[in-house]
Amino acid sequence: MIPIIIAIDGYSSTGKSTLAKALAKILGYTYVDTGAMYRAVSLHALRSGYIKGEGIDVASLVSDLESIEISFVLGENSTSVVCLNAEEVESEIRGMEVSSCVSRISAIPQVRSFLVAQQQLMGVKKALVMDGRDIGSVVFPEAELKLFMTASEDIRAQRRYDELLAKGDEVDFESVKSNIIERDHRDTHREMAPLIQTKDALVLDNSCLSPQEQLDWVLEKVRLITSI
Repeated sequence: MIPIIIAIDGYSSTGKSTLAKALAKILGYTYVDTGAMYRAVSLHALRSGYIKGEGIDVASLVSDLESIEISFVLGENSTSVVCLNAEEVESEIRGMEVSSCVSRISAIPQVRSFLVAQQQLMGVKKALVMDGRDIGSVVFPEAELKLFMTASEDIRAQRRYDELLAKGDEVDFESVKSNIIERDHRDTHREMAPLIQTKDALVLDNSCLSPQEQLDWVLEKVRLITSI
């Protein structure tokens, strides 16, 4: 089986990471959650005081980018967790505070350039599953398999709401849904590397599909490509 790059893009809370992790485990590929990388930068910006309300001190954040080290390590149950300057921050980057600002941080051109360069280095040897917002369009436009994931807003909001409740966060459904809608708008309308469905991407609407059904569908596509 020839090694390939699998690029997974799509809207928030469509289960991109869940699918990507499962694919990587079965195929023996490296998995990279680029959304976690942008969340880690957002957390750094929050901790450093670069974000105040709706404003961002872009100049200070950009000048500080080289001090940010993002890495992935194996956590419990052999799952990949993100570290910010050697500190495990997986739970902290998934909270609403980071979620509310990550789209604004990811729209900063210098931040995107900084992280895209790192992401592209990860794919030199292929055998990679990467998910995010611009993987198939910008990071790996020549990826052998591109997926674009989507689902209805209500279903995505319910998934995110349930996830946050399970972590013990106090949230209400409408706030979660509003955050998802706002992120969709920011992601699809930002000037640099907006979220788009490339012409060669396979659309996966998982509104009514189980994780196993999604995995089986994608594995069949992988087999068709790698057996050529």
